[in-house]
Amino acid sequence: MSYLDDLFSLKGKVIVVTGGSRGLGKEIIFGCAKAGADVVIASRKLENCIEVAREVEEVTGQKAMPYELHVGKWDALEPFADAVYERFGKVDCLINNAGMSPIYDKNTDVTETMFESVLNLNFKGPFRLAALFGERMYEAGSGSIINVSSTGSLRPNGNIIPYAGAKAALNAMTEGLSKAFGPRVRVNTLMPGPFLSDISKAWGEEQRAGTFLKNTQALGRNGNPPEIVGAAIYLASDAASYTTSATLRVDGGLY
Repeated sequence: MSYLDDLFSLKGKVIVVTGGSRGLGKEIIFGCAKAGADVVIASRKLENCIEVAREVEEVTGQKAMPYELHVGKWDALEPFADAVYERFGKVDCLINNAGMSPIYDKNTDVTETMFESVLNLNFKGPFRLAALFGERMYEAGSGSIINVSSTGSLRPNGNIIPYAGAKAALNAMTEGLSKAFGPRVRVNTLMPGPFLSDISKAWGEEQRAGTFLKNTQALGRNGNPPEIVGAAIYLASDAASYTTSATLRVDGGLY
């Protein structure tokens, strides 16, 4: 094994990814498995999780556990953590990736139900999962939590305000949990910008083409899903042993 292979290796680690059956979560799942980790794929549609788990095991030879989970349902989260520990006996990294951002035309179109759903999935559930897994990691002596945020939390536009607020809360959670679980557990924020993932299928043609980014971003284009993997592996691996409470932006240089 080369120096770099050893430095960024996830061999022997167990990594949990919520929202792991599609989009950036799926890319991260495969990246972690290819780096040697056994993975837990949690998402609302069990059949999608099973399909990804089967593909992971066939392609990488690593163990993959599918699990049907709605991260916004508080009472479902502790049984999920228990099931993961029953299967693997440990968790080395939790990646809070599940999220949603419903678009609306006017702020008065935002219903209380929509508002609460956005907060539940993007902030409340990740907090509870971080508490459940983080305390067990702390007791075990080590671990890593990666909260997947969004550049929308820094530069929100007018039709993602509840989502942007929830992700901003997630950023604050990283700061607080890094202190609560330090020095044994590292907690960081992975902050993607505009990516051509599954969610981009709902974008307009100009947005998908990335022409709007020419004057607002250093690279002037949308990201391709595999481009998130290196950052995720870094934060999950021992290469980031002195990195905690950090925000790693993978956004093409938005300004």
